[in-house]
Amino acid sequence: MSLARSVPAFFLLVSACSAGAPPTTAAAPFPAPVVTPGEVMTLLSQLSDDSLRGRLTGSPGAFRAAAMIAGEMRRLGLEPAGDSGYFQRVALYRVTDTAGRVRLRLAPSLAALDTIPAERRVWAVNVVGRLRGSDSSLGGEHVLVDAHYDHIGAAGDPGNHCRADGADSICNGADDDASGVVATLEIAKVLRGGARPRRTVLFAAMTGEELGLLGARWYVDHPALPLATMVANLEIEMIGRPDSLAGGSGKAWLTGYDKSTMGGMLAAAGIPLVADPRPAQDFFQRSDNYALAQRGVVAHTLSSFNLHGDYHRTTDEASRADAGHMAGVIDAAARAVRLLADGPRPEWTPSGRPEPARP
Repeated sequence: MSLARSVPAFFLLVSACSAGAPPTTAAAPFPAPVVTPGEVMTLLSQLSDDSLRGRLTGSPGAFRAAAMIAGEMRRLGLEPAGDSGYFQRVALYRVTDTAGRVRLRLAPSLAALDTIPAERRVWAVNVVGRLRGSDSSLGGEHVLVDAHYDHIGAAGDPGNHCRADGADSICNGADDDASGVVATLEIAKVLRGGARPRRTVLFAAMTGEELGLLGARWYVDHPALPLATMVANLEIEMIGRPDSLAGGSGKAWLTGYDKSTMGGMLAAAGIPLVADPRPAQDFFQRSDNYALAQRGVVAHTLSSFNLHGDYHRTTDEASRADAGHMAGVIDAAARAVRLLADGPRPEWTPSGRPEPARP
């Protein structure tokens, strides 16, 4: 079966709905709209609802989440930046390891997926929108702001590790990482509501982070804009609850703080963030930013994960999030993105840049 004919009908439907140009609206003068806890909680609850069944990569629930995100990008006035409207198709396939566990792997290209038996093919998408920069003198430079939108599904789903807690069998991933997706969309709203940034800003929701940074790894091989023009990547991961080690409500930390000039540059501008207080956890290497860092992009993750016990459990619910804290972090992150889009480009410190990925 050809690649085009193998795309799920649901994907074709949501792709068609998202492919149109966003509504044209005049930009409002700065200051931008205030991020409100109520709006934060509404988006968080929608993305972590039981109806999405934990947003397992490649599942109908994940596609519905992707459609929600694409619809929100269109409402905010972002331009579609995927290969199918707001969607960037990601070609995956199933393999069974020596222990009998089902794993997902990346095909090298969309066309290569046609060579794999149909029953092993899995479709997934990244969701990508663009806010064009205003300054032509910057030569098409851009900043990427992203978070991963899918999660680990429900107990009993093949190939995952969600365990039922009592009667609840769905790992909704409100903090991990619906909270980061909410931040990405809210930052887009703030920047769209004011004067256009000097550099272009891409906003993306990535797939497959839980399974080995699959969507991010696909993206670095198939970028919406050339990686050579990406001056920085700020990923947002798990900001649903305050971390006392970061300073409490409204404060966050940055992975790999000392590996580049980004952290110091943002802190000097009054952005309330500190260095990752738990470097032994290797968070810098465990999120989508790392796939970009290995390609030379100055890429870090902003988070306030406090090692709470709901991680990867069915108790990671929207009701446990602190919307006021999230709103504060998002406001700070929006100011950080504005600085990255308008100011000097960050650079790696000596020995800070990671080694390239091995083939």
